[in-house]
Amino acid sequence: MKNEKHDVVESIKASDQLTSQTAAETYDLTAEGAFTDGVEGPAVDMHGNVYAVNFSEQGTIGIIKSNEDARVFIELPQGSVGNGIRFGENGDMFIADYTKHNVFRVDMKNHDIHVYAHEPEMNQPNDIAISRKGVIYASDPDWTDESGQLWMIGKDQELVRLEKNMGTTNGIEVSNDERTLYVGESAQRRIWAYNILSDGSVANKRLFHEFSDHSLDGMRADINGNLFVARYGAGTVAILSEQGSLVRDVKLTGRFPTNLAFGGEDGKTVYVTMQKRGAIECFRADFPGREFQLKFDPK
Repeated sequence: MKNEKHDVVESIKASDQLTSQTAAETYDLTAEGAFTDGVEGPAVDMHGNVYAVNFSEQGTIGIIKSNEDARVFIELPQGSVGNGIRFGENGDMFIADYTKHNVFRVDMKNHDIHVYAHEPEMNQPNDIAISRKGVIYASDPDWTDESGQLWMIGKDQELVRLEKNMGTTNGIEVSNDERTLYVGESAQRRIWAYNILSDGSVANKRLFHEFSDHSLDGMRADINGNLFVARYGAGTVAILSEQGSLVRDVKLTGRFPTNLAFGGEDGKTVYVTMQKRGAIECFRADFPGREFQLKFDPK
């Protein structure tokens, strides 16, 4: 998410399965300033390439190849700026365009950019998550009054508003078993859990976790049921259990992580976009990410 958005909200228990982590164990994938302070939306394709928005300048998507060659991958249409990125079951890239109320689909073979969904009633599609069935969920914050909405885009590309009058909806993720949707509210420091129904809609909203300080941004699940949460201002990635309890905090070098993604050869490398640094910082996890596993076992 962009700097001005975060300015609105800025103000261990050890597991037997999860090892301890310190800032010294993190490392940089890119140099500081490679991205703008709008760096967000990391995602990893099945070839191990890492992508994030706003490489060098706003409105771009950057790629960091396996040999750490970093460059512009594509430029979005004039006036559009990306936020969240995810990959669908056929390898296409989906991008939340928060300035023009779009979700783009990018054909990875020819790099053509198509409007997959457009909704003027969106404040701004911020982050997105995709289920095994190809249903896209989009968070939609309004940072001016710390409110937000939640949207669903079906396989037929129909856009359905699932909820309005929420807090500042931001990070969003589907659980590894496909039964739960997690939605974070940055200003309120809360994460909600919903049951995912057979048609992709959601029910049984309940509080999953609430932080006492700082903010929260992007989220990703691992295959063991843990939820990784970027803690903006705290300089950590919080790891939460399936029950919503804090397992541990991963200490980062920078204080302002915006989002994260799993990748690497075994799916256990976590790539974290760092706003103030304009860089991507990394650490190792104990289990592969949910999305990494989906690339090789989509059904």
